[in-house]
Amino acid sequence: MRFELYRDAKGEWRWRLRVPNGNVVADSAEGYARREDCEHGIGLVRQSGSAPTVDMTTKIA
Repeated sequence: MRFELYRDAKGEWRWRLRVPNGNVVADSAEGYARREDCEHGIGLVRQSGSAPTVDMTTKIA
């Protein structure tokens, strides 16, 4: 896997996460004016690897 950092057509910074087969499995969904803010977004996604999975289809009574 790799994070790709790039500029979009409006000149804003974005990131995408690409897996070895070439598919994009996640992206920033928003553009950033500053590269540093985009890199911070990548850092947050990296940290989320330890986040729990919550089944939202289970109804809690």
